[in-house]
Amino acid sequence: MELSDEQFQRYARHLILDEVGDEGQEKLLVSKVLVIGAGGLGSPLLLYLAAAGVGTLGIVDDDEVDLSNLQRQIAHDSNAVGLSKVESAAASVARINPGTRVEKHAERLTAENAARLFEGYDLIADGSDNFATRYLANDAAFLAGKPLVSGSLLRFEGQLATFRGGVTGHEGEPCYRCLFPTEPPPGMIPRCEEAGILGAVAGVIGTLQATEVIKELLGLGSSLSGHLLIYDALGPTFRKMKAARDPGCALCGTDPTIRDLA
Repeated sequence: MELSDEQFQRYARHLILDEVGDEGQEKLLVSKVLVIGAGGLGSPLLLYLAAAGVGTLGIVDDDEVDLSNLQRQIAHDSNAVGLSKVESAAASVARINPGTRVEKHAERLTAENAARLFEGYDLIADGSDNFATRYLANDAAFLAGKPLVSGSLLRFEGQLATFRGGVTGHEGEPCYRCLFPTEPPPGMIPRCEEAGILGAVAGVIGTLQATEVIKELLGLGSSLSGHLLIYDALGPTFRKMKAARDPGCALCGTDPTIRDLA
């Protein structure tokens, strides 16, 4: 595809980057990314991907906007309270970049719908706020052969990782279960509504998540795959820890027990 005059102007700062240029921007314009969650992480993630020119964004969320969300979920405003997060986020994306196509999935990710929802997308970005969804997103992305960029938040800390062990050519790279083999018992790790979250931390991690998504789509720099990035706002510090595939992993190990989402 050839860029239009409007696109040349809109993406001018991308085009002068040798690592992006016309070819990279054209690739972004035909890319399709599915974002799980339109909350604290999903908000900056969606807005920056739209601004970057990602051609199609899918949004998966079954929740409605609550007043308590507005402290960190910047895709929504006071007028959106009570509305579907998917509808509110889609409207924000359209305001930033009307050229981005939004596919709205006002439903919760489940084992029954994951394969259908993931179909047709180049990359999955998980901004969910619970362990069950993170494990499901990991398993579904691996089985579908799609890269996954996963983020999480709690209090003053955020974590970010890329998983692509199910993608052809990247076999042997770890998955989420290699780092966290089993889901913690209920109540062991509190959720944001129980422990709190500094709103701006969601912006830090969500923006980094958008950056890693764009890098994966364009093949820029070093992938975060095989590492876990941990941000502590109180330090402030960033720690980048190495992660390796676990031969005993139930999903990607030498003798996997998870072969489908049933």
